Amino acid sequence: MSLILAYVGKKGCVIAGDKRKIAYFGDKSSRKILEEKLYTGKIKTLDELFEEAKKLGVSINITDNAKKVREKGHVAIGEVGIKATHSAKRRRLYATTNCYEIIELEGSKIVKRKKGNSALIVFGNRITKKISNEILKKEFNPKMSLQEIANLFKKIIKKASELTPTINKSCDIVIKNPILNKEMAEKILEMSISEDIKNLRKWRKSLKDKMIKAAKEITLASKIITEGDVGEIVDIKDGKIMVKLNQDVCAYDLNWEKVANPGEIVTMTADNPSEIKVGDKVVIENEELYVERCKEPLQCEVILTYCNRG
Repeated sequence: MSLILAYVGKKGCVIAGDKRKIAYFGDKSSRKILEEKLYTGKIKTLDELFEEAKKLGVSINITDNAKKVREKGHVAIGEVGIKATHSAKRRRLYATTNCYEIIELEGSKIVKRKKGNSALIVFGNRITKKISNEILKKEFNPKMSLQEIANLFKKIIKKASELTPTINKSCDIVIKNPILNKEMAEKILEMSISEDIKNLRKWRKSLKDKMIKAAKEITLASKIITEGDVGEIVDIKDGKIMVKLNQDVCAYDLNWEKVANPGEIVTMTADNPSEIKVGDKVVIENEELYVERCKEPLQCEVILTYCNRG
């Protein structure tokens, strides 16, 4: 869990977020034990984290370049992942002068939303929230300038990083102070959220399409003929050799689009077509395509696969 700090009010908004991401790999129950110790503050350093992870048989991967805070026009945006029983969810904060909105996303679907006009907001795990709230209670003053608030947020993130390895001291900070009344601010946030969700849906669809395409390519690649009969030559004209594919052979172009079904014709070429006769069998042996009778090599611009085999 990250640490995101935000101020929203009539003078503008500030959002700050750390840059650490931790991924856990291993037995679910062991991961849960490790996370409980980590998020309650029992583990205080990276060395302790790696040591405890090793004891529990959990592998961890830590990166310190995550981008959890960004800006879009007059809007500052912060995002964290949140724990859910059956799915991955994210909590996203949109803020500008006089308005903020918090949404929870499951995939590209908004499952919860909350809005307001002014607030101090902390997203984090138990230990980072505790540290943040203690410092905010002592040091935050509503009369602070936006830059002073940003400096305070930076100080909080640095202090928290010294007490827990769940975050690092590096952070991104966005300050926004457009002149907006509450009605204008709400409209701007709504437009920003709608556009983000629309783009997210497009991205998820694109990702799904790519995954389907990759799965298709893997499946088809496993069926590429490296040894076996391909078909029979049915015509030779102007140096072009027409091959009728066998009943279990298909042809695909280089984008894995099918161009010929079993029994259909594929055009091939040869360096010495005069050696070839109608009725000759075309085979592949040792991944080489040639005429079986005279061993004349053939060339084609398609991928030949078995189409009725698992």
